[in-house]
Amino acid sequence: MCEHQHVRYNPLKGDWVLVSAHRMKRPWSGQEEKPPEENIPRHDPKNPLCPGVTRANGKVNPDYDSTFLFDNDFPALQPDAPDPGPSEHPLLQAASARGKCQVMCFHPWTDITLPLMSLAEIRTVIDNWAEITTDLGTNHRWVQLFENKGAVMGCSNPHPHCQVWASSFLPNEAAAADKNQKEYFNKHQSPMLVDYYKLEKEKRERIVVENEDWLVVVPYWAVWPYETLVLPRRHVLRLPDLTSSERDALADITKRLLCKYDNLFEVSFPYSMGWHGAPTGDLAEAENSHWQLHAHYYPPLLRSATVRKFMVGFEMLAQAQRDLTAEQAAEKLRNLPELHYKIKRQQED
Repeated sequence: MCEHQHVRYNPLKGDWVLVSAHRMKRPWSGQEEKPPEENIPRHDPKNPLCPGVTRANGKVNPDYDSTFLFDNDFPALQPDAPDPGPSEHPLLQAASARGKCQVMCFHPWTDITLPLMSLAEIRTVIDNWAEITTDLGTNHRWVQLFENKGAVMGCSNPHPHCQVWASSFLPNEAAAADKNQKEYFNKHQSPMLVDYYKLEKEKRERIVVENEDWLVVVPYWAVWPYETLVLPRRHVLRLPDLTSSERDALADITKRLLCKYDNLFEVSFPYSMGWHGAPTGDLAEAENSHWQLHAHYYPPLLRSATVRKFMVGFEMLAQAQRDLTAEQAAEKLRNLPELHYKIKRQQED
């Protein structure tokens, strides 16, 4: 694969990324991030996500011992927002935006993350994701499940959790993915990401981890240094459509991927991740065969636990750019052990 500068096309977004692998050789004297805190208490009475703690709105969390779902105390979307009314000018357009925001804690302990949870615990998280999608998807066009992990990704709380934003509209990323997948399907009579799964299985250059039902790759068009794309083997539209065995396999592939992430720099690896599936609500009744369920992981770390990739300057004003090839990133991740570094240390002590 070419290691000289070149551009690659992202068929999901319909845009291009500049690949400049030679830039990894440049010295770095810029900003370094503070490594994630390693000594986190298991229970913090001041942490609003812990069991039994009173949150800012006065509500008391139950003494939960598994997952815990609640309405976001400071939601970006509310169900009863008024309509902004007609737009006064083509350049000054506004439209209604309604929805619901929730938070789901993965585990009662604050000092644990998904890669350190058991497969059964991760499976419970997956089942909850599916239930939430079904519930909120009844009357919302889009249900965005996402996890921001680490302070560098804007996470204000170390407790293991994700967010759910359900909206009355199709957000920009979803709308682009819908449009581009539909155009590909109409041209090739096959879902884009089903074809991509087969292509990556054949080439095997960008595979990070795989099992019978799932494939994780650093996508050919990756923007973030160690970005990955999680794909099911079978054509699946949404999380609730997964079979029990596929959910077990997803728990397995999630744990293995996230252990590799943490092992890369031996740190709790920060990222933003989220699931994309076919639209819901009234759009669920439309023809959605062009869709394929998938998850994106966008980690910012580049050179070490303290040096991240910055999307500024050219990236903000012109085009996304990455500093190593997808193939190089995949090889680094693929060759990492799947035993978490913390577990290994415990076994060596």
